Amino acid sequence: MSTNRVWQSEITTDNFYAELPTLENFSDITYIENFQKVPDDWLVIVSDIVGSTKAIQSGRYKDVNLLGACSIIVILNLVDELEIPFVFGGDGASLLIPSRFAWGAEQALSAVEKMARDEFNLEMRTGIVPMSEIASVHEIMISKVRISENYSQAILRGGGISYATSLIKNVATRDLYRPRSDVSNAIADFSGLECRWRDIPSRHEEIVSLIVMVTAPSQSQVDNSYREIIKQIERIYGEDAECHPVTSVNLQLAFRAKSLSSETKVFNNSASWLKQYLHLWKLRLINLLGTVLMRFNIKLGGFNWGDYKQIVTESTDFKKFDDILRMVISGNSRQRDRLIDILEKKFQEGRLVYGYHISDRALMTCLVFERDGRQVHFIDGADGGYAIAAMDMKERMKS
Repeated sequence: MSTNRVWQSEITTDNFYAELPTLENFSDITYIENFQKVPDDWLVIVSDIVGSTKAIQSGRYKDVNLLGACSIIVILNLVDELEIPFVFGGDGASLLIPSRFAWGAEQALSAVEKMARDEFNLEMRTGIVPMSEIASVHEIMISKVRISENYSQAILRGGGISYATSLIKNVATRDLYRPRSDVSNAIADFSGLECRWRDIPSRHEEIVSLIVMVTAPSQSQVDNSYREIIKQIERIYGEDAECHPVTSVNLQLAFRAKSLSSETKVFNNSASWLKQYLHLWKLRLINLLGTVLMRFNIKLGGFNWGDYKQIVTESTDFKKFDDILRMVISGNSRQRDRLIDILEKKFQEGRLVYGYHISDRALMTCLVFERDGRQVHFIDGADGGYAIAAMDMKERMKS
């Protein structure tokens, strides 16, 4: 990649993702005909927290999740109403944007890196890779699945996201793709980011954060394997309504400083302790009002707050795919044992690798643009979730 970047393309394909047909069933992601190639004039954005495992082991899983979501919200605010694809990975994210937003993206990502360092003492690693460079080695095929009327989940496959991630993490190449802007003047808009719910206890016995990567040699075998795995999960855990990690009953707003401090830090970057303290109490008052409005089904501004928990539940990303199948499932240990037995057999046969993490609760970070409209709620298992599951998978990959 040239040192002097030229991001802007003469071709305009801004509405490529918005105009994609929306799949209605998650299992439809296993059919290659439902995907289209990402245009060469788009860019791939990758973010992750360096040393996330150590941070999680020290109890900072909520900080790690929030920072991963921060890299998404600043880009969504940058592109405004334009629909773009993104996937939340627990300790980071993957996004795609048209090249005309490159300069703004560099500014926003630099601001997130600075905020992570100054307020959380964590290093966030971000990078922007042109699709034109990825296409010479891999491809990115994309589709989207309707999760609710307020949210459609992007589905990414083809190896390109994994390749871009390796470029960002590789010492030899990462400086070629990192944001280049004056960090001291970098600006980002975090509007819409919220982290106001308590950890969500499993309505069954446990929460399983699962990652599966099929290693079959041909595309048809890969598709068949993922289709079979999705069917096995449905057979063991039931339909979405039975294994969904979030329910209206289990959603409770948080009031403790420990639960609200992460959001407070984001919106009071470099502010005095007094300003942060006042913001904390502002969040508590907002949550108190929200609790009253939801409990008593109060209508305000034409919106019935009694419906809000159901809206939140329906707009979650508890199952997704970005070269790897990721799911957060609520169930019991017997169901998990049945699933792991199946996955382990396939692993021993050399057909896939997998990793998982067990917790008694899930956690949620939210991007809310309209209370009764556009929003998405990122779900992960508590105490590490996807990040620990990824470690577990890497250990199997070594063998």
